Amino acid sequence: MQLPFTALLLFALFAQPSSTGRTETLVLPHTLKAGETVWLEVCVGVVTRGAEIEVTTTSGRLLGVISPYGIRPGNQAGTYTVPVPADAISEGRLSLRLSLDYAHSQRAPTKEEVKGLRVKIMDAGKTHL
Repeated sequence: MQLPFTALLLFALFAQPSSTGRTETLVLPHTLKAGETVWLEVCVGVVTRGAEIEVTTTSGRLLGVISPYGIRPGNQAGTYTVPVPADAISEGRLSLRLSLDYAHSQRAPTKEEVKGLRVKIMDAGKTHL
């Protein structure tokens, strides 16, 4: 009986969302109206080649992965846009967890690696930011 209990315990442990990362809570500029969509702008600084930035809600829902490839070493990676589903917003706030994945390890990105975050609200009819 000990083996099945141990297997169940390990499964429960690994099934939990990762708490590794940097948490941020952003306030929307105004209440979301009908026909509006929310986008997250992530300003990425200098990151190691092959590193990826995972953007999730604090509850573990994946919003997107930023994979800056083709950036010359030492240069900033730029600004990336991630769509945010309306149900990821609670009381006018978006709570996020950012993780930097590199070489099969995960850690919180530094303030130099993720330099800034900004929430933008757009009319659903617009095709670009």
